Amino acid sequence: MAVMTMRSCPCGLPEAYENCCGRFHSGAAPAPTAEALMRSRYSAFVRRDAGYLLRTWHPRTRPARLEVDPGMRWTGLEVLGTTGGTAFHATGTVTFRASYRGGSLHERSRFERVDGAWVYVDGEFLD
Repeated sequence: MAVMTMRSCPCGLPEAYENCCGRFHSGAAPAPTAEALMRSRYSAFVRRDAGYLLRTWHPRTRPARLEVDPGMRWTGLEVLGTTGGTAFHATGTVTFRASYRGGSLHERSRFERVDGAWVYVDGEFLD
């Protein structure tokens, strides 16, 4: 797992937030891969950006509202594997472990392209 600095992106990559997930959150660029979208969604949870999470959720599975827990403290992200999810695919999965104060979440998320943009479909919790 990457060590976060004050300037590094919450997603765990060494770039500054503005050059990494921040550009996706602001709408300046779309996430180019399923993994990039998953990382940006993790960063949105860290930053409590419910609007971005809803915008990047598949229309058929998106909830009407999303309340982000203000007490949740996310502490790190580890991408464990990916399938598909590139410019050459219409679907993809990302398996990851997201750590938070007091535990971790292990999930395999499914992504699809809608009108050319990657969106989150759903996830399966793993042990």
